[in-house]
Amino acid sequence: MAEQSTGSAQTPSEESPSDGALSDEELRQALGSLPGWELVDGALHRRFEFADFSQAFAFMTRVALLAERANHHPDWSNSYSTVTIDLLSHDVGTLTGRDLELAVAISRLR
Repeated sequence: MAEQSTGSAQTPSEESPSDGALSDEELRQALGSLPGWELVDGALHRRFEFADFSQAFAFMTRVALLAERANHHPDWSNSYSTVTIDLLSHDVGTLTGRDLELAVAISRLR
């Protein structure tokens, strides 16, 4: 017999405050508080440099755990000691608070 969850998971029709599109002012303020992040092609973008591949891959592993917890996943790439991350809420086609929250969490890892 399967157990039913009694958690407070959102259904697709329920939106949290961080699901809405960011205004230009919210985005400007957020970028001012996110050193290293910039707006590129409508996404939050940052490039991280590490001493070697092992450090870059370890960082990606830590980011993956954050992304899974948040159920919000980056577009990213890795080339030897470089990790490039782009954040965009694809489900709404723009930047949302979820992107900012994940950018802040990622920045704290570094």
